[in-house]
Amino acid sequence: MSAPTRRRRWLTTCAITATAALVAIPASAASGQNSSPFGARTLAQLAKERKQSVGSMSPSLKGEDGDDGNEADEIAEGADQYAEARTSPGIVAPGAYGAAWTSLTNLTRTGGSWRNITDLPYNSDDPRYRDYDSNSSGGSGNVTGRMAAMAADDDGYVYAGSAGGGVWRSRTGGGHWQPISDRLSSQSTGALALDGAGRLWLGAGEANTNADAYLGSGVYVLSHPHHGTFSTRSRVGGDELESTTVRQLRFGGGKVWAATSEGVWSHSTKKLSGSWKLEFAPNPDYLPGGSKASDGSAAYKNITNDIAIDPKDPSKVVLAVGWRSGDEYNGFYTKVNGTWTRITSGFGDLPTDADNVGTVTFAHSADGSRYYAIDESPAQMAANPDSGLEGIYSAGSPFGPWTKVADYKQLAADGSALTSSGYMPGVQSWYNQFLTVDPADPQHVYAGLEEVYESKNGGSTWSTVGPYWNFGFSCWSIDPAKQTGNCNQTTHSDQHGVAIGTYHGKSFVYVGNDGGVYKRPVGGSQDASGHATDWTSLNDGTIDTLQYYSVGVGKDLTYGGVSVTGGLQDNGQSVLRSNDTVMGSNFGGDGGDTLTDPANGCNIAEEYVYLAVQITQNCAVNDGSWVTDSSKVTSYNVAPADNATSEARFIAPLAADMKNSSTWIAGGRHIWVQTNGYAIRSGSEWKSVYDLGAGRTATAVAASGGKVYAAWCGPCNNQGFARGISVGNADGTGWHDITLPATGADGAVPNRYLSGFAVDPKNADHVYLAVNGFSRHWTEGPGAGVGHVFESTDGGTTWKDISKNLPDVPTNSAVVTPNGGLAVATDLGVVYRAPGRTTWQRVGNLPAVAVLQLKLSPDGSTLYAATHGRGIYTIKVRDCD
Repeated sequence: MSAPTRRRRWLTTCAITATAALVAIPASAASGQNSSPFGARTLAQLAKERKQSVGSMSPSLKGEDGDDGNEADEIAEGADQYAEARTSPGIVAPGAYGAAWTSLTNLTRTGGSWRNITDLPYNSDDPRYRDYDSNSSGGSGNVTGRMAAMAADDDGYVYAGSAGGGVWRSRTGGGHWQPISDRLSSQSTGALALDGAGRLWLGAGEANTNADAYLGSGVYVLSHPHHGTFSTRSRVGGDELESTTVRQLRFGGGKVWAATSEGVWSHSTKKLSGSWKLEFAPNPDYLPGGSKASDGSAAYKNITNDIAIDPKDPSKVVLAVGWRSGDEYNGFYTKVNGTWTRITSGFGDLPTDADNVGTVTFAHSADGSRYYAIDESPAQMAANPDSGLEGIYSAGSPFGPWTKVADYKQLAADGSALTSSGYMPGVQSWYNQFLTVDPADPQHVYAGLEEVYESKNGGSTWSTVGPYWNFGFSCWSIDPAKQTGNCNQTTHSDQHGVAIGTYHGKSFVYVGNDGGVYKRPVGGSQDASGHATDWTSLNDGTIDTLQYYSVGVGKDLTYGGVSVTGGLQDNGQSVLRSNDTVMGSNFGGDGGDTLTDPANGCNIAEEYVYLAVQITQNCAVNDGSWVTDSSKVTSYNVAPADNATSEARFIAPLAADMKNSSTWIAGGRHIWVQTNGYAIRSGSEWKSVYDLGAGRTATAVAASGGKVYAAWCGPCNNQGFARGISVGNADGTGWHDITLPATGADGAVPNRYLSGFAVDPKNADHVYLAVNGFSRHWTEGPGAGVGHVFESTDGGTTWKDISKNLPDVPTNSAVVTPNGGLAVATDLGVVYRAPGRTTWQRVGNLPAVAVLQLKLSPDGSTLYAATHGRGIYTIKVRDCD
């Protein structure tokens, strides 16, 4: 029997946001067939939509609306939406997160301790879950959350800096990890670097300009990284780099240079006190304290990417400056007669004009004889549906002349998995970049884009040693007896960090990407296609940096206990059965919101993006036999219509009625209801019960006993930001918009993003509201308002601010505990208000990690927290009182 017809799902490509890349693709061909690999939205569909957008926007940033850029796929919205929830309707002032962390740590703590339940291997190729919507057999093996930076030494010590889960150390050449930055107020990593004295430097704040990147709190140094941990006392300089991102740290002439989102800074490496020096900012008026600091485009006006310091003369420095989507200040700069001056000539093949200089990464050989660079072109990203990569370059000096040694077409022809029009090497080059040179050989270079590339002759030829995945290669098969057919393991896609180190006398290259950390020998082997045969995943479960958006819990009717599932950034949907020692992945791509039947944990609904909902009633257990027999499919696409029209948010709200698990609510432009529960098989079974209106989209939904609450925004960005609440019944009756008092009035709900409801299970008219963003003290914009948690006892008609001593921190969701307490998830942990109390306590002792969703176990005794960077944690509800 032929393979089933492909279903349309959105391909989350990271073309705009890091919330995507490894997509869920159904295998449309049997083993051995080298056809186009399968797709949520197929690569051909992506190519079509990207081509339709070519030339539709200027490659230059539109100052009036910030991150307007030139990206054209629907997924472009995803880049804005995560940040919008925390910033609209204004710009967050520096110091907001630091102040919130101080306030949170000063709260009294509840009893009990959090337990991490996802600190075990997570096998993305688990053979149990090879259903239609799974990526299992792609070849990534064990994965964890996004790694933004890597460092390694010659004593077997490896350091991995994660996007949202802090910095980790291995003493054994990779594996057996331990966290070493948990005491810091920022767990977001931008850069890691070892200096000549063996000290480890950390630049906090991920600089990939993606949707879920967090700002940092500065630069820190660890003098004895083999043994110590980072602390606030180890911060270099003052607070000059607080609330920035740091893309690179470079050393030369007794100074450390930092390429940040607010210009290039330097500091002495000998005396670590004293202020950082601002070396260069292309538009200083937009920096904090400047005359244009509150402008909507301020965050994009001083972005710097890298610093090239001539190792033969550290006084000679080249700066790579520019916003990935283009701006007139983009370019290369050097000092001429003491003044930073744009380089306009003499660079050879490497462009110097603003339209063709975007995100740039440098690397040089240990002896200083060779320099390499990757350049992403804003103009090409706007006009070329295949790739935004301008090229990879080589030179004998950072001042050139540079010679182009690779472009995207050459890389595609050298064993790449990305050969389809519309999605070729460098299509995400604004987001995926690394470069490093073998210390023992100036001609041996590694480059990271979506894939890992290696050249042993200075760039004359390349091999794709780490292909995007193995789908489409003739060696691939879905055979559950094998990881990926006859193909060798590859790395996870989307490369960010790289380092070369030595363990037991052997050199290894370590790469960090959206799936964690991988290594292979520097002198490793390749097959006939140039693919490496010796990658090892270092994601052994001791390093848990998984970035969850959601969590679901239900009884495990097969093994007893509970089954826990959750949606992840770029790592699909994890499933943890009660007897598991290894987690599996039963849905691929990005995992958004999650519904799990409390009575049966194998009844699962998983949102991909934009309300692309898939359901299964057997945990999506499947051996892949559906490839030849379509009746063997056990997961189904049941997206409501707002998915097809893109009228839902990137991560859209999905909920089940608290009193009836067969009634589901989904929110896009419309409020959708379906009453067939997990037996739903088609998107046509959803009914629109309310139209929020053109330009509006739901941000949160909840229901109890047929009463439905829906929060919305529209517009959702700084240009005319508006929010509201609509209330009605699941049967379509009684719907109306709540009139919210103006900001400043008694009972006013702030004009900020409304992120979650918690309904009292004993009374559907008693409901709590979580409000994201910061108060007006930290938000420079109109109508920001104050307060983060509000209560209504009349079905949402009126609201009361119950924030009291709650720190001024974005709140994401809330849940009413069986005893009447209220737990709230924030960007820095979980807080709790005990029944009968008016003040808040900090729950346990989580690091400074964003908690995006809270759920209760089926019996209500355990609280589950989905963190965006440190996996899933649990705590007993009784311990909170």
